[in-house]
Amino acid sequence: MSPVNPFDDAATARAVVDGSGTLREWNEGARLLLGHPAAEVVGRPAADLLADDRAGTPPGSDDDQWSGTLALRHRDGHTVSVWVLAHRRPAADGAPATWLAVTPLESGPRPEDDPLVRAALTQSPCAMMIFDDRLLLRGVNDAMAHLMGLPRDHVRGLRATDFGDRPQNAELERRMRRVLATGRRHDMQTRLKAVGESRAHAWHARIAPLTDADGRVCGVCVSAHDFTEQHRARERLQLVNEASVRIGTTLDVTRTAQELADVCVPALADFVSVDLLDPWEHGGEPATVVEPPVGLRRTAHRSVTAECPQTVAETGRLDVYPAGSPQAECLLSGQAIVASVAFGDLERWLQWDPVRLRRVEEYGIHSTMSVPLQARGTTLGVAVFTRFRRPDPFTHDDVLLAEEVSARAAVCIDNARRYSREREATLTLQRSLLPRWLPPTAAVQAASRYLPAARSGVGGDWFDVIPLSGMRVAMVAGDVVGHGIPASATMGRLRTAVRTLADIDLTPDELLTHLDDLVVRLSEESGDDRAGEVGATCLYVVYDPVSRHCSMARAGHPAPVLIPPDGPPELVALPSGPPLGVGGLPFESAEMELREGSVLALYTDGLVESRDRDTDAGQALLREALAAPADSLDTACDRVLHTLLPSGDAADDVALLLARTRGLPAGQVATWDIPADPALVAPVRKQVLDRLSDWNLLEATFTAELVVSELVTNAIRYGSPPIRLRLIHDTATLICEVSDTSHTAPHLRRARTWDEGGRGLLLVAQLTQRWGSRHTTEGKTIWAELGLLDDAE
Repeated sequence: MSPVNPFDDAATARAVVDGSGTLREWNEGARLLLGHPAAEVVGRPAADLLADDRAGTPPGSDDDQWSGTLALRHRDGHTVSVWVLAHRRPAADGAPATWLAVTPLESGPRPEDDPLVRAALTQSPCAMMIFDDRLLLRGVNDAMAHLMGLPRDHVRGLRATDFGDRPQNAELERRMRRVLATGRRHDMQTRLKAVGESRAHAWHARIAPLTDADGRVCGVCVSAHDFTEQHRARERLQLVNEASVRIGTTLDVTRTAQELADVCVPALADFVSVDLLDPWEHGGEPATVVEPPVGLRRTAHRSVTAECPQTVAETGRLDVYPAGSPQAECLLSGQAIVASVAFGDLERWLQWDPVRLRRVEEYGIHSTMSVPLQARGTTLGVAVFTRFRRPDPFTHDDVLLAEEVSARAAVCIDNARRYSREREATLTLQRSLLPRWLPPTAAVQAASRYLPAARSGVGGDWFDVIPLSGMRVAMVAGDVVGHGIPASATMGRLRTAVRTLADIDLTPDELLTHLDDLVVRLSEESGDDRAGEVGATCLYVVYDPVSRHCSMARAGHPAPVLIPPDGPPELVALPSGPPLGVGGLPFESAEMELREGSVLALYTDGLVESRDRDTDAGQALLREALAAPADSLDTACDRVLHTLLPSGDAADDVALLLARTRGLPAGQVATWDIPADPALVAPVRKQVLDRLSDWNLLEATFTAELVVSELVTNAIRYGSPPIRLRLIHDTATLICEVSDTSHTAPHLRRARTWDEGGRGLLLVAQLTQRWGSRHTTEGKTIWAELGLLDDAE
């Protein structure tokens, strides 16, 4: 069936009148009604067709639709009484609007005499319309006439598009034409405001074919069902579902409060504000007892209008709400409070605040609802819902919906608060356990960075620089499995253990073996039978600036990156070893010579691993960042973090340690082979004094002479040859080392009054900054450090 131009349909008289009252269009139906051809009337005033210019009440400037009976003059001079329906038609491109006036010519039989209409009326109890096969209205029932606000006896013969220029009318006609063509039922839903109603209702229209005795489609029945309540219930359910998805996407208190406001505007209110109890810093615990006056800090708000002009408090502002304010009263009672202009209680609630009262009058606010935010027995704040654009006040169902959404949001806010509190405690613990500054050493120049995880919680990453005897230095990077306070506490225990084991100068593989045993014991003490409940990775590096020798071992930790002085960065080929806590498996050390000026990069996996890239890609990006020249190690650290974490947020903890190696010049080291003869101790002392003189360290000669004499004498008396004496110094420290092949370590003891010996090491301990012994593959070394700066002062 080809579509028919409604204006040219001769079954209905149609005319278009512009804003000045001039006729612009005139169809064949209008000619049949009044006898005037289009050429005679188009361009003339429409008032010329009136037989009595006092008949009817013309539409006003604000009207969109008008209907009434007019007395019109026929071409042959007689008067025709016509019921006319006119509605305003907006024009495109800013042109003035026009009016379309229509009246049916073929009214057809009355509904009670038309078997088609009578059959439809008896089959449908709801508001309905019947159209024939030309889509002309044949009848309406009382419910539909009331909905349209038009007399049922005068609208027969019109088209659906004659009732107004709304897009719903054109869509209805299009669907009715499809029903006529296919013979199958169609449904459509729309929102319409009935005559006399202030709010649009939701309507479900069922468009069904009407057939004659032979089964041919001869008309269409349109029945409309008001399902506003069902539609509102569906919207409420949709809002609850949307709230469960959109609220609580992060563990940030402010963001969660803003999500609550965003979800409820405009679905539930025109303006929503969220105020939380103060103090609210670092996830602090809110007050358990709420009594007015109540301090509330504006955390979030949202309005249907830009810039939120309805708000009286900016985000972050603290306001005090006295007794009698809706915010204080709802927090005190734990129940939602609704205030409405219609009931006269809104002004009463706002008497305490003239500014808010003026804002109510300025923007036409007519209804507010204050809902307490409560979770797990704790009162967190209040959410205030406001309506000024929507004409209807809050209903009981709206209160239930607001309480449901607010309860979900309160749980998310409480989760964020608890997370913030635990995160702050964990960060405090983590920072207290990490080194606050890196000790200056003669072996390396170091710089470091630590970045806590942004989302998953603070973990147990750590790094350390540990001065060792003989000007050597140990560098450590580690990562404890898990997050939160337990991981930080475990990290502190492991860092302390590494420092303790480093003091006895264990080789890297031996140190990791002892550390692995400790992690196994910690896992057993955790009371969980599952293996690996406590686990960690670790990288341990020892560098000697005298020999430029470096040894390292790792336990499941990423291998370090080496940047030579004149070459590209490269990943050190270091055996991985099992993670700490597995137990029973060996660790392997790697040995290498490092030229002075080489840079070692120690890091944790949070730096190179992310959701967007794998470890290999991250390490390649790390080497690329380290390859660029930098004026300092601090600059290099910043560039690494900016390159691998451009957003500044890390999914996991990040620890980074960069160390540039130094070398002691040969002129700052002196070595003597000592014969095992006590008579030769005096010549050795003389050689030491001569060397200290050459080094311009005369202020340390007295102490150095006593220390050397004691250590060499002990080595000759109790050790095994060969015996070697070594002096090492920098600007701050002088180190005396005596080595022999005996594995028996000396120990400090307090000599009795009548003892002839046993006071040597006690004197060494009193005269030096520190002393100790370390085992080597050939035997042992006894060492003592003398502070040069203190002596100089």
